Amino acid sequence: MTEGEVTVAITSRAPAPGGGVSTTPAAGPPAPPPAPPGPRTAWAEGVERLRAAATTEPGRLRIIGAVLAALVLLFGTSAVWEVSDRVTAAEDVVGHSQPLSADAASLYRSLADADTASSSGFLAGAQEPREVRERYEKDIANASRLLVNAAANTDAGGDSRKEIALLGQQLPRYTGLIEQARATNRQGLPLGGAYLRYANEQMSTVLLPAAQRLYEAETGRLYKDYDDARSWPAVATLTGLLALGALVWAQRRNYRRTNRVFNHGLVAATAAAAVVLLWLTVGQTLARSGLSEARSGGQESLKVLNDARIASLQARAGENLTLIARGAVLAEDKTSDKYDVEFTKNMKELDSGLATALRLADDSSGRRPVQQAVDGVAQWKRRHAAARETDMRGDYELALPQVIGDKDHKDSSGASFDTVDASLEQAVAHEQEQFTQAARGGLGALGGLVTGSAALAVIGAAAALLGIGRRLSEYR
Repeated sequence: MTEGEVTVAITSRAPAPGGGVSTTPAAGPPAPPPAPPGPRTAWAEGVERLRAAATTEPGRLRIIGAVLAALVLLFGTSAVWEVSDRVTAAEDVVGHSQPLSADAASLYRSLADADTASSSGFLAGAQEPREVRERYEKDIANASRLLVNAAANTDAGGDSRKEIALLGQQLPRYTGLIEQARATNRQGLPLGGAYLRYANEQMSTVLLPAAQRLYEAETGRLYKDYDDARSWPAVATLTGLLALGALVWAQRRNYRRTNRVFNHGLVAATAAAAVVLLWLTVGQTLARSGLSEARSGGQESLKVLNDARIASLQARAGENLTLIARGAVLAEDKTSDKYDVEFTKNMKELDSGLATALRLADDSSGRRPVQQAVDGVAQWKRRHAAARETDMRGDYELALPQVIGDKDHKDSSGASFDTVDASLEQAVAHEQEQFTQAARGGLGALGGLVTGSAALAVIGAAAALLGIGRRLSEYR
């Protein structure tokens, strides 16, 4: 062995069984003990217990009972949640959004009628009839009241709020112009006509467009509530079918294992779930039918009639202003009278609206006033044509009573307008009643469904647990 080399040999010598010597290597250091298992989570322990329980029939029955009760309760909860949303939307249709939409239409009509009454009073000059003045003041007061009501019931920050603020700001300016025109006209000054035309321009370019946008915004919210109320409760329907399927499967399993046809608890749970599902289906179907009828048979007719009434009011204002302006304001073609052109346009819209209203009217009570309005429009056109012909001949003094009427001219175009307006008001009232009845019928179809669903779901879940408990008692 040379220097630098190290040889280590560790052996132990002991006598071998045959008398020889056995050599074995020496034992090394001891191995470290195994690490203790980490802490188990509650979820892992729950899964382990569930797996262990599923190996025995009582354990499986307990799992089945818990699942059935949970499914029935889930069905009841989803039914209560979805039906509550639809009941709230239907209540909004009946008591909130539709009244606000109707108020917005009334606001538009009040403003248009005030403009018509102001021009009629102006044509009468210093001898303005008291009933015309009272009509104007009533329209302005009604418009102010409707604005206050809309401001109190409209959501803050919406488009409606902006239009309400604009109307509240501009309406006093309009009434101020009307008072200036009225005072100047009584003094016999021609400047009164200019004030009145400017007031009419403010009405037609600022106030009425704002009222129209307000009406469209409120009607849009109404249609949204319609859609929410009519939407089908899909989650409740799916969970109901799932709960019924699970209950039927559990009863079939019970029958195959015990040859017993019925388990009273499971049968009661199935009946409760079936009743809720059937009630939900029938109630929502009837609610959708009622709300659809309210929309197609009531709200759509109301919209058409409101538009027709507005067209008649604007036509009447144009007819009056034609006499007031006396050709001073020209249309875009620079040859025709602006207000006479507007009268013709509005009368065409009125004819179209009345034709649509007749088509939508679904009973004699609804058709009768619309037909009266149609006849009144035909008469109005004839009288207007006669008055216009007289005015075009230069006989203003004779044309004036043909438009506004007097003791010698009972058959004026103004009288025809009053007939049309009264007929349309009657038709609107009828359609509003039809809408309310249909909408309330749709809302009534959902009555009691929320409470009934909750109660039956609790009963069904308890019955399922009792039915499974009866089977478990057989193992004790």
